[in-house]
Amino acid sequence: MKNILFVLCFVISATVSFAQTKPFRFAFVTDTHIGSPDGKAEEDLRRTVQDINSKDDIDFVVVTGDITELGTNEELPRAKKILDSLKVKYYIIPGNHDVGWSESGGMGFITTFGSDRFTFDFNGIRFIACASGPYVRMSDGHIPRDAMNWVKNILDTTAADKPVIFLNHYPMDEQMDNWYEVTDLLKKRNTILFLCGHGHTNKVFNFEDIPGVMGRSNLRAKKTEGGYNLVDIKMDSILFTERKPVSGEMKTWAGFKQEEKHYDLTKKFKRPDYSINNQYPQVKQTWTFNSDANVISTPVITNGLVVFGNQVGKVTALSLKTGKEKWSYKTGGAIYSSPAAQQNKIVLGSTDGYIYCLNNNGKEQWKLKTGAAVLGCPTIENNTVYIGGSDHQFRAIDLQTGKELWRFNGLNGPVVSTPVINKEAVIFGAWDTYLYSLNKNTGQLNWKWSNGSPVKNYSPASCIPVVKDDIIYIAAPDRYLTAIDANTGQALWRTKEAGVRESIGISGDGKEVYGKTMQDTIVAFPTGRTIPKAAWKLHTGFGYEHAPSMLIEKDKFIFFGTRNGVVYAIDQKQKTTAWAFKLDNSMVNTVNVINKKNIIAATMDGKISLLQVK
Repeated sequence: MKNILFVLCFVISATVSFAQTKPFRFAFVTDTHIGSPDGKAEEDLRRTVQDINSKDDIDFVVVTGDITELGTNEELPRAKKILDSLKVKYYIIPGNHDVGWSESGGMGFITTFGSDRFTFDFNGIRFIACASGPYVRMSDGHIPRDAMNWVKNILDTTAADKPVIFLNHYPMDEQMDNWYEVTDLLKKRNTILFLCGHGHTNKVFNFEDIPGVMGRSNLRAKKTEGGYNLVDIKMDSILFTERKPVSGEMKTWAGFKQEEKHYDLTKKFKRPDYSINNQYPQVKQTWTFNSDANVISTPVITNGLVVFGNQVGKVTALSLKTGKEKWSYKTGGAIYSSPAAQQNKIVLGSTDGYIYCLNNNGKEQWKLKTGAAVLGCPTIENNTVYIGGSDHQFRAIDLQTGKELWRFNGLNGPVVSTPVINKEAVIFGAWDTYLYSLNKNTGQLNWKWSNGSPVKNYSPASCIPVVKDDIIYIAAPDRYLTAIDANTGQALWRTKEAGVRESIGISGDGKEVYGKTMQDTIVAFPTGRTIPKAAWKLHTGFGYEHAPSMLIEKDKFIFFGTRNGVVYAIDQKQKTTAWAFKLDNSMVNTVNVINKKNIIAATMDGKISLLQVK
């Protein structure tokens, strides 16, 4: 309450810089979530647009993310059609809902709206905004590395006294894993305000002394109408007024003194804690390579190379021994597909709609055009590549020629994960609520299984299934561990005892399956056809966790990464943490375990490291 009273107490004094700023008003709209099954989200946005159009004192509109529910190729144009009916210009960025479940890996947003970032000047104030992910995988908010470089370049060319308003979907706090990089940049300039959405409520923040405002969702929720905010930039103050478009109700609820900002750059604030590395001195980063964009996949190791793709579409090969770049290859779109390698060939998909095959020198051997982005990861067996795409199709491809052997077109959503082979079947999930089993030789459907929920967000799509004795084990976002008969597709049992989410692994002897819970704990269950009780649980202290990084066992050690950049090794015999190492503050993808003393780990922020245990 004191904070609200404080920001509503205006001091009528302006610096010379702000005295030159002509007052103006803009509309602040966020979290529209187009794609609601009952059409209310669409109606709420139409009401807001109509209300804005009825006024002649609104200069422009900013829209700060979660424009759609799932970022589909149908939802995005629907949202654009409504927003395009605005009579004033609008500026728009995506939120996690627009890119996290996106069948295009976020490319659809850029194609639809022209960009996922913007900057412009209005009446002496510079507005800067960019996307924040997370892309394709569940994780914390994260401004992509290439977007961070773009923001830095914009700020570097901004005069120190020029007022700046920064916009993002996420609050600039620990919900954003690289918040500190952003605030450190913004505090070097005259940043007068930070605007965000995501929380669906009107709220005042202090982001390391930078004034911040979260805007309410445009949705009506359980009320009769939705709403948005009007922002008045005056010579001495900035005012926020909630506006309800049907009733016309208006309520000024927050305000800030308008003044030039000079931030104390020596003042200390909380930063990511790397002290866990001191507890386990036996673990060292032998080398680290910093990619120029996000890496949201698992590198493959082949013939002494570490190969991966990044979010600007570049495939890079590093020396496994030194971490030095050996070659690179550019595709036409972002890469979220973990590559697979066999017979001196490397295969992966790209959001440009192609499946690529490169040789160990980075030369293209073939590429196969599909009907949409390819977010899925390939599995190669006996000269055949198995991979799913966002064109709602799953393919088998000849590794040598790139010729399509068969295609299954019975999907209703994109594939983003890695298929597994069990005898004559290939098994994978899609963002359409189903887990599929196909005949690996013909592509004929054996069966498909659903947990019964119509909510696509609960699909078993990110988890890589594990198989033992014709039983498939999965952990989906519904937080159940499920065992499914590989022959019939019938669920043998489901348990929510531990609340595991999207991450799974299996012991070397196949006697246990592992999962990460959403709070601190690794849990193991015995495999088998009857519903089990947990065999053991280990509280490792990794905190809240939701990243879909699989658990990999090798040499009686279990390896996994977390959403905040830590790689753990669990001694399976002793049921203790053998070591942990913090690489970064962003999500660790599923690690590539060479052996218990050598692990390749990649983080979302684009760091590739060889960890070695002495």
